[in-house]
Amino acid sequence: MRVLSFLVSSKRATLTVVAIIAILIVQAYCDLALPRYTSDIVDVGIMNGGIGDAVLNETRPESMADLLMFMPEEDEVFVESAYKAGADGNLRLDIDRDDTETIDALNRAFEIPMLLLSAQNYKAADSGADGDTVSPPSFDIDQLRQAYGAGLLSKAQLLEIRAEAEKALGDMGDLATGAAAIAYVRAEYEAIGIDMKDLQLDYMKDIGLRMILLTLVSICAAIIVCFLASHTAAVISKKLRQDVFFKILSFSGKEIDKFSSASLITRSTNDIQHIQMALVMTMRIVLLAPVMGIGGVIMVLGTHTGMGWIIATAVGILLVGVVVMLSIAMPKFTILQKLIDRLNLVSREILSGLPVIRAFCRETFERNRFEKANDDLMKTQLFTNRVMVMMFPLIMLLMNVTTVVIVWCSAAKIDLGDLQVGAMMAFITYTMQIVMSFLMLSMIAVMLPRANVAAERVHEVLSTELSVLDKPEAERVRRAREDWSGLVSFNHVSFRFPDAEADVLMDIHFTAQPGETTAIIGSTGSGKSTLVNLIPRLFDVTAGNITIDGVDIRDITQHELREILGVVPQKGVLFSGDIRSNIKFGNEGISDSTMSQAAAIAQASEFIDEKEDAYESTISQGGTNVSGGQKQRLSIARAIAHNPRIFIFDDSFSALDYRTDIKLRKALNENLHDATVIIVAQRISTILRAEKIIVLDEGRIAGIGTHKDLLKNCAVYREIAVSQLSETELGA
Repeated sequence: MRVLSFLVSSKRATLTVVAIIAILIVQAYCDLALPRYTSDIVDVGIMNGGIGDAVLNETRPESMADLLMFMPEEDEVFVESAYKAGADGNLRLDIDRDDTETIDALNRAFEIPMLLLSAQNYKAADSGADGDTVSPPSFDIDQLRQAYGAGLLSKAQLLEIRAEAEKALGDMGDLATGAAAIAYVRAEYEAIGIDMKDLQLDYMKDIGLRMILLTLVSICAAIIVCFLASHTAAVISKKLRQDVFFKILSFSGKEIDKFSSASLITRSTNDIQHIQMALVMTMRIVLLAPVMGIGGVIMVLGTHTGMGWIIATAVGILLVGVVVMLSIAMPKFTILQKLIDRLNLVSREILSGLPVIRAFCRETFERNRFEKANDDLMKTQLFTNRVMVMMFPLIMLLMNVTTVVIVWCSAAKIDLGDLQVGAMMAFITYTMQIVMSFLMLSMIAVMLPRANVAAERVHEVLSTELSVLDKPEAERVRRAREDWSGLVSFNHVSFRFPDAEADVLMDIHFTAQPGETTAIIGSTGSGKSTLVNLIPRLFDVTAGNITIDGVDIRDITQHELREILGVVPQKGVLFSGDIRSNIKFGNEGISDSTMSQAAAIAQASEFIDEKEDAYESTISQGGTNVSGGQKQRLSIARAIAHNPRIFIFDDSFSALDYRTDIKLRKALNENLHDATVIIVAQRISTILRAEKIIVLDEGRIAGIGTHKDLLKNCAVYREIAVSQLSETELGA
């Protein structure tokens, strides 16, 4: 899945995941051990008085002699080696209880002899497969002891008695055999004088302390995993936002048009948020659930209850239900993210266009448009949520039914002596842990598909191939800003937008000289803005080339190219902050005097000085608290403060009044005499004194020359001039 690819893409995150898996194994071990201890409390602590097996911690020598009579010689030697006589004459276990292998061997050696001795003159019936009654041989232990001591009874004869008893009692089951042995141990302890209440209490305290310790370890492990998962997911999300943002910054106009601003905002915020949540849940639950599930299955198999089919059936039903529900909901998750994009787009358009909406009384229409986008999103969310909400009651029903089936089946086994109550409780707990593991996976299954859709959308941005790239050898062409003269040449340039059928610019050929103003004029849609956007490489030319001082701009790094350009876009863009930060946006290191000079040239100082805070005056987001003309003048001041070699004014004087326009052009001529100035204009009055005017008509050059030359030789220019200038102005 794409979400997991983000997780393993970082070496540090991979190491964290390995650490989390190790900690989760510890947590799972603790959680899986607790039901076993609960079973021990019920079966051993309560039912058996704290006696867990047939191995005697202490016994009288005569009792041990009785037990040894019914043991084979190898068991007899093994048992005798495990005990040592104490000062009081009693025998004490000389084996560490933690040596489970030896303790288990002793337990097997003691069980049958203890069963025989706890059934003196024993007569019991056991119903065989054919319904006949089988009775073991009866004996008197005192007589056997005396006969064996006097040599009247051999070891082989005693073992024959044992074999006959085992044959008769073999169908009683291990639990019944163990219960009889534990009854013998209890009677022996009481005969020695051991306080059985203290023994039981000590056992309960020991098990209780172990359970508390395991619980504390499990809690600490869960806290550490939660911290590591949250931290890692936050770091990955931060890196993703950074990568996406930096990628978007490198987009050309082609890539921006492909995604739309609203979609890019959603992908940078909402989508990455879903990825972060999914990563946290993956590291906390998805990694834990298999460990708990597999561990639970192993523990269940260890109970030897023969009820594994119940778990298999429950898990099978659960998986079928999850698959069915996901198959219904999955297609909706993809639609959901697109509907969020749509809602963001509509919201952004309405909020940015409020003045126009109010001016044309379109509030009702836009409200309906927003409500439709909002309702579509709500309906899709409700559908997916309802499908997923159905899952949880069904799973709870499945868990409760499973519990009832386990209790029902266990009751018969308990009645036959094949199962203990504590073992049944442990089996139920393990079953619930297994089912809960799959439940947790199903919960993640709700989240991961949507997060995977979000991850695919983020990956689509990150994997987008840029149409405007620096050449590897571009770094070789490096000059200081002052080493560029600013000679711009268009050499038979043609340009076509991506996926367009025809060129929008065709065979454009001209040169813009340093120290001169080159103006570009033409009707709307003639390609003026597109032409100047080719200089900073917002798009790359389709044919021909553009050079600066004879160097193809594609052989210069984009950073160095834009360092020598001062671009004032058609729509003035200001950033939240103050006037000072906006003018110094291109070069924060310039002095305040340089900033003031740039503002004076741009005719912005007069309205700045009128403000109470002057250059510290606040600029709101998008520059909405200044007029269009003020916004354009601040944009021009920003470009001048950058001190480029080439100025590009893309219809940047359209919001200025004629008086300010004249003063601004005069100031530009006086202060930018060494720079190359390229002006895109709609008004002929703005470019009358330009050294070179280029007339565009439907993507082609219709004429090049001065104002006077074009009036005589260019019909397109003459039409524009006649539509804007009076007869007197034309004559002048």
